[in-house]
Amino acid sequence: MKDERLTDSPPMTEQDLAKARRVPRVTTLRRALRMTQEQFSAEFKIPIGTLRDWEQGRVEPDATARAYLRAIAGNAEAVSKALITYRVPAAE
Repeated sequence: MKDERLTDSPPMTEQDLAKARRVPRVTTLRRALRMTQEQFSAEFKIPIGTLRDWEQGRVEPDATARAYLRAIAGNAEAVSKALITYRVPAAE
């Protein structure tokens, strides 16, 4: 008898993909940096409500925000240093 647990799952169909809950990339980025929402918000001057909206899928980041998130993903330390250097006001 074949063990069902060892069989491969069939590929997802277009309908399966449409129904699947997507993990927002900002969540993945934040977790990769090992930061809480509050830490990420404070570090990168993103309002906590905006960050939560992105992570919960209520709102998609616009083109400017996506570019900023790509910069953070590429070199979070440099972005953080630039924000300190230029004294960007804290997120509200």
